[in-house]
Amino acid sequence: MDIIQAIILAVIEGITEFLPVSSTGHMIIASSFFGIAHDDFTKLFTIVIQLGTILSVVVLYFKRFFQTLDFYFKLFVAFIPAVVFGLLFSDKIDALLENPITVAVSLVVGGIILLKVDEWFAPKEELQATENISYLTAFKIGMFQCLAMIPGVSRSGASIVGGMSQKLSRTTAAEFSFFLAVPTMLGATVKKCYDYYKDGYVLTDDQVNLLIIGNVVGFIVALLAIKSFIGYLTKHGFKIFGYYRIIAGLTILFIHFFILKLTTI
Repeated sequence: MDIIQAIILAVIEGITEFLPVSSTGHMIIASSFFGIAHDDFTKLFTIVIQLGTILSVVVLYFKRFFQTLDFYFKLFVAFIPAVVFGLLFSDKIDALLENPITVAVSLVVGGIILLKVDEWFAPKEELQATENISYLTAFKIGMFQCLAMIPGVSRSGASIVGGMSQKLSRTTAAEFSFFLAVPTMLGATVKKCYDYYKDGYVLTDDQVNLLIIGNVVGFIVALLAIKSFIGYLTKHGFKIFGYYRIIAGLTILFIHFFILKLTTI
């Protein structure tokens, strides 16, 4: 991985992490295009640069982030399913991180769901704020978030849909998804770093610099993406993201099964 590739991947991460379009899926496609998807450092990079996007949530929601212990307990309850499923299926998840076809199919299926989600769960803006979410609701949202372990599903999309299925408004569901991203991404980063070093890899100075650059770029881009997304989501809903996912997924499938196949004949 060179510095240009690192910056491009970080921009993709910053834009897509909190949108319901799958940041991991987009980075798999981009890294596959660059020919570095199978590299172990690339897999580490795509996880670790999420720390920059985590920081953007903390900065934007700084005052609201320091709430009662009860709220943090609820975040922990929502985080538990990801811990359990992540530990049980980490090897299978790593294998999927190299497969753009999995991403494409997930994008299409998720896009269809986003086209219908506003009809299935009509927005109820009068319902509770994030701090008033129940423990059971938090746990159910955490279960939905586990679907995002399949590349292309979208962590934010799955958790937002999960929140709306529990009668939260679009805005409340999105904000809780942002808060839940902090322990989820932090846990994923720690686990990935541990596995990387356990497998005998050591970061070079150049790789450390790439991680620093990736986190800084991801942080700056995510700041802008979160503010824009909340405003758009409140007014317009999910349909544009659904159409985007379907078009992107079908395009990937077309390229893979027709264009790339023709080039190998």
